[in-house]
Amino acid sequence: MGNGAEAGGKVSALADLGLHAAGGREARVTGLSVDSRDVRTGHLFAALPGVKVHGAEFIPLALRQGAGAILTDAEGARIAADALGGSSVAVVIAQDPRATLAQTASIWFGAHPGTVVAVTGTNGKTSVSTFCRQIWVEMGLAAVNIGTTGVEGAWTHPLRHTTPDPITLHRVMAEAARAGISHAAMEASSHGLDQRRLDGVLLAAAGFTNFTQDHLDYHHTFEAYFDAKMGLFTRVLPEEGVAVINLDDPKGPEVASICTARGVEVIGVGRHPGARLRLTAQRFDATGQDLRFDWQGRPNMNRLRLIGGFQAENVLLAAGLVIAAGGDPHEVFDALPQLTTVRGRMQLAATRTNGSAVFVDYAHTPDAVETALQALRPHVMGRIVAIVGAGGDRDATKRPLMGAAAAQNADQVIVTDDNPRSESPASIRDAVMAGIIMAGGADRATEVGDRAEAILRGVDALGPGDALLICGKGHETGQIVGDDVLPFDDVEQASVAVAALDGTI
Repeated sequence: MGNGAEAGGKVSALADLGLHAAGGREARVTGLSVDSRDVRTGHLFAALPGVKVHGAEFIPLALRQGAGAILTDAEGARIAADALGGSSVAVVIAQDPRATLAQTASIWFGAHPGTVVAVTGTNGKTSVSTFCRQIWVEMGLAAVNIGTTGVEGAWTHPLRHTTPDPITLHRVMAEAARAGISHAAMEASSHGLDQRRLDGVLLAAAGFTNFTQDHLDYHHTFEAYFDAKMGLFTRVLPEEGVAVINLDDPKGPEVASICTARGVEVIGVGRHPGARLRLTAQRFDATGQDLRFDWQGRPNMNRLRLIGGFQAENVLLAAGLVIAAGGDPHEVFDALPQLTTVRGRMQLAATRTNGSAVFVDYAHTPDAVETALQALRPHVMGRIVAIVGAGGDRDATKRPLMGAAAAQNADQVIVTDDNPRSESPASIRDAVMAGIIMAGGADRATEVGDRAEAILRGVDALGPGDALLICGKGHETGQIVGDDVLPFDDVEQASVAVAALDGTI
């Protein structure tokens, strides 16, 4: 139902939803909406402050649609004073209407899966949440992961955002619970946390992966970006919950200190000597890696069928979250060899007849590009070719940094289009190339605007033992050019290129 929700004839009084209208007015709520176009008779319309426009501008439309109550802030009430003054509608004025909406949606929809964990960080959220789900499934539990790739697992559902708006999120959680889902792992994006979308979700545990540059077009400063992510630990995670922190990240100890100051139990993960789940050794080969790690001082050995050293960090963070949420450590560790690659995350897309391999990864930040290429290196005997681009209408400052990261960690770089959106694709490529030139990689770089051609050229450049890493779009199945979304799948294109060049089609 998009951004509006009804519940099969359900009606609740405002007071039953924890809401109190100005002047003591009461209303019988028949549904919730954050989009005025979705409002139906009796709906509570949430007129929220936005980045570009205040939702109160749409209160007149919501009233014409039959809204029975309005939730907004003091500014919203001022903006819509004329429309509200001539109406008998109940108006709830909240200091933080986004948080209030999230709590209201939680009450309205009711049941959630009994065990829920969430993970935040710049990179790795999808992998960690997916690994949590896979571990639970191996333990015989009905589980899903919720985030960038939608709702995946024992029950599936598409999503438009990594962290959906509160109405969508709580509706999906309730539907999952009714479908028998007992365990859920969620991605907590900085946008979602800043906009209070997760408030009202009862978490057993919360995880932190890392903190690097991204989304500065929205948050503007690193401090604001970090503070948004910390909302998961300072506001959403209850004091009786458990925080699972990657202590190897420079921000990890700070996050742990924030949690400890609240009295929240911390499970540290990584190579850090203070980690309770500590990675002590890795050995790489062409098909995966062997791990040695300690759990509270007791050593374990395990095999992962996953490419990339950073995947060990993601797996152990997921294992820590499952343990923090009540999982038996022995069962958790027994499940690790069964874990499979997350779609679009260091995914083996195709293999050429000469033994070279093509991987697809969602790396779309400078740190992610660097991490992915460095992680691939121990698995590759020959050269690494990287395809890199950058999205339009997003943080422009990271574009040259992404080019530099590719030039410094790959033997050959092809710069191509990602999702240019409304910007000039050529200007975006120029910015990425500028970073490559600054890093001294101009003689090893080529610019190919057409992404399909870039992938074909990258595959063609592979000799025996080489590897191609296609960065940026990962699991995405479309390329955004202007207002159009054109069908495009990196994995599919890589397979077609290999088949064409090796004569298997």
